Amino acid sequence: MISTVKKLHIVLLTGLMLFAARPVFAADLSSIRLPDDFKIEVFADFNTKGGAQLSAPRMMALDAKGELYVSALGSNSVLMLPDRNHDGVADEVVSLVQNLNAPQGLAFVGDSLLIANQDGVVKISPERERWSKPQAFITNLPTGGHTLKNIRLGPDGFLYINVGSSCNVCIENEPTRATMLRYTVEGKPAGALTTLGRHQQSAIYARGLRNSQGYAWHPVTGAMYATNNGADNRSGTQGGAVNDELPPEHLNKIEAAKHYGWPHCWGGSKEIGTQFEDPNFKGAAGFCGTTQAPAVSFRAHTTPIGITFLDKTNWPSAYKADAIVALHGSWNRKQPAGYQLIRVKFKANEPQAVEDFAIGWLSNQEAWGRPVDVLVGADGALYVSDDKANIIYRISYKTK
Repeated sequence: MISTVKKLHIVLLTGLMLFAARPVFAADLSSIRLPDDFKIEVFADFNTKGGAQLSAPRMMALDAKGELYVSALGSNSVLMLPDRNHDGVADEVVSLVQNLNAPQGLAFVGDSLLIANQDGVVKISPERERWSKPQAFITNLPTGGHTLKNIRLGPDGFLYINVGSSCNVCIENEPTRATMLRYTVEGKPAGALTTLGRHQQSAIYARGLRNSQGYAWHPVTGAMYATNNGADNRSGTQGGAVNDELPPEHLNKIEAAKHYGWPHCWGGSKEIGTQFEDPNFKGAAGFCGTTQAPAVSFRAHTTPIGITFLDKTNWPSAYKADAIVALHGSWNRKQPAGYQLIRVKFKANEPQAVEDFAIGWLSNQEAWGRPVDVLVGADGALYVSDDKANIIYRISYKTK
């Protein structure tokens, strides 16, 4: 009999092979609808020199010079996409490092690049005309289940890493599951609670987060916001039928030592500040009342991932206080949803409302693209990775 862990590894490897085998095509961007005076263009795809390496692009990062980097899950590599003449189109796709282990998150610390594999973090550093071989930086992170990791350097100088749950709904045996971890830039655990005595310092910063792959910090308050994917196949009544509109997806304000409810609770879709108990997976009496409600909720099973604030765009001032979130899209809804970019509108530095920003990757219940990450480039445009169409898009404002 195949063990659960081996089954999870087989599923992951099968997914990677599907990524690598996916045929390429010319995307019709005319189907993407944006607010007036915005335009979307291809920054890099299979037509770009070296573009065959752009297989399932996921998370992006900028170096100190403003060059764009992206993890490529399908080719287990990290790529650089230089735009040397600053015309809004990548000159080529350059592979920095290959043979990684399901890479996703990228974070620069000085000139070194940290890469979040599924089982830990490795570091590469520039050496004359090439990069060093990957060196272990953080090890022994749990794999399987929601196995992809992100890594970001916060404005407080600490590194943050998400660890997703091993399951849909369960009690985890591994304490770092369904958490946000925090480390120093030297790779040492720096969780919310200081461990005394002989016990090793914990890296756990926040808990109860089923799968929080995207996070960013508010440019004014410094508050950390993370997207989170809710559980599948849930009902609003005990023993009831599955409700595709439950539970809503979340945008959480991540604070030290807080618990965000999973696996027993979820936030309301309209009732901000309210936590609801899963009637089919109840926790201890009163538990949900001790957990942190989401800052904003999104439609169920739309899979929010990447998030970026817009303060560094060259867009109109009305956008500068807001954020964009990438909805990767549903996989098991009767009516597919997501596959778009949404705008989270802030007022007085707090999220207040959500509206569509870019739609059109979903047509006639079929999706030809799946946005993953969003990032404001050095040129003030918004860059979007798409791991189904194998494209990096560039969204800019048409100045008059």
